[in-house]
Amino acid sequence: MSLFNVFDISGSALRAQAIRLNTTAGNMANIDSISSSTATTYRARQPVFAAQLDAAEGESGGVEVLGIVESQAPLRREYRPDHPLADSQGYVNLPNVNPVEEMANMISASRSYQSNVEVFNTSKQMLMRTLSLGE
Repeated sequence: MSLFNVFDISGSALRAQAIRLNTTAGNMANIDSISSSTATTYRARQPVFAAQLDAAEGESGGVEVLGIVESQAPLRREYRPDHPLADSQGYVNLPNVNPVEEMANMISASRSYQSNVEVFNTSKQMLMRTLSLGE
């Protein structure tokens, strides 16, 4: 593996973690959104990652985001008969976003992002020191 491949791998991981952070932030922003029907209620979203494989060398080539999927967990329902979006039984639908899970996910994504920045910077320093050997 070339030293330059490290930049590609680290860059793909940075992109993946940025998507994860943005998705988690979207989940947190919609945690209290209320809807009158289950069809229009916000559902928690999570990115799906996969390893990119370099076919020529049979090695991992980074991370790719296959897509973003919605959670199939049941929605929350609260009895609020005075709410304007309440259904005929007095219930409103709330998203299936778990704030504890989302905060743990955000901390994990943030640390992964930070670790990949360190890999990127360390690789850059190693390359610069290698180039300075010829002076």
